[in-house]
Amino acid sequence: MQTPYYLIDKSRLLPNLEKIAHLRETSGAKALLALKCFATWSVFDMMSEYMDGTTSSSLFEVKLGREKFPGETHAYSVAWADHEIEEVLASSDKVIFNTAAQLSRFEEVSRGHTRGLRVNPGVSTSSFDLADPARPFSRLGEHDPKDIEPVLEQIGGFMFHNNCENADFERFDAMLGSIEQRFGHLIRQMKWISLGGGIHFTGEGYPLDRLAERLKRFAGENEVQVYLEPGEATITNSTTLEVTVLDTLFNGKNLAIVDSSIEAHMLDLLIYRESAKMKESGDQPWMICGKSCLAGDIFGEFMFPKALNPGDRLSIQDAAGYTMVKKNWFNGVQMPSIAIRELDGSERLVRDFTYDDFSAALS
Repeated sequence: MQTPYYLIDKSRLLPNLEKIAHLRETSGAKALLALKCFATWSVFDMMSEYMDGTTSSSLFEVKLGREKFPGETHAYSVAWADHEIEEVLASSDKVIFNTAAQLSRFEEVSRGHTRGLRVNPGVSTSSFDLADPARPFSRLGEHDPKDIEPVLEQIGGFMFHNNCENADFERFDAMLGSIEQRFGHLIRQMKWISLGGGIHFTGEGYPLDRLAERLKRFAGENEVQVYLEPGEATITNSTTLEVTVLDTLFNGKNLAIVDSSIEAHMLDLLIYRESAKMKESGDQPWMICGKSCLAGDIFGEFMFPKALNPGDRLSIQDAAGYTMVKKNWFNGVQMPSIAIRELDGSERLVRDFTYDDFSAALS
């Protein structure tokens, strides 16, 4: 298969889904796929067997969830526009407003629909200011219980989304306790509560049963249905970005240029100044570089058992989350195809991209 392409391995996806199913069964919580992280609908048939539906960040994600993923469709956006609200309501089971002002603005048109409100508890687990919902002057949700109380009768639930790659159960437990302490009197008037995503409960060694007990206790004490919105947790370690070495050179370090680009195909590496992941062996260090004209288009530095040469194939690991949903046509670099490795080991191409797609994205 011609590189570059994302390869989704169902045998590596399945363990994450089985952990989600176990958590649902033991805690009573429902799990919604966060489409902002992963929206490759060619595997939705498999994922929907283990999850309850989808949650969104825009009208288009709402429509994709309703069209491609059986189950519930939750519609959230930082701000809904007048011209899209009717279609949002028609395509969703629940609509969640970011502010009381937006709720009031669309109160009449959304009357009769199940509605919720995002609440920002003012604490998070993000180590990046860029991704911290509790950063100073945050626009993500209502902060003050006094601003929420006047609209309580218009809503049936809250969404709290304040975790980010949180693999520490003790920290999650403490944060949930602080939410209960500050907003408990409001939570107990709701029918459902979403605790958002960013809880890395499919990671190795995570105390899944302790999480299940905590969620079950939270739901019981507050008499609410709990929702989780896993994104990365659903697809972590399931996918590789397959690339080919095009050229090599030495400029103080061994450099290998591949037929891909972090700015175009793994944008979060650039945004957060992080390295890609590769399975390493050997004692020869090589810097893997993207083919765009951006000087800092670097996947990272890795160890190999021998010198790299044009034509060598490399696999960038853990390449599903926030990649395919963010890929772009910078420099006109070939967009990676999307392939799936089935549980029987067979591989099939499900989507490729051509010059016509590049041209159609412009005008």
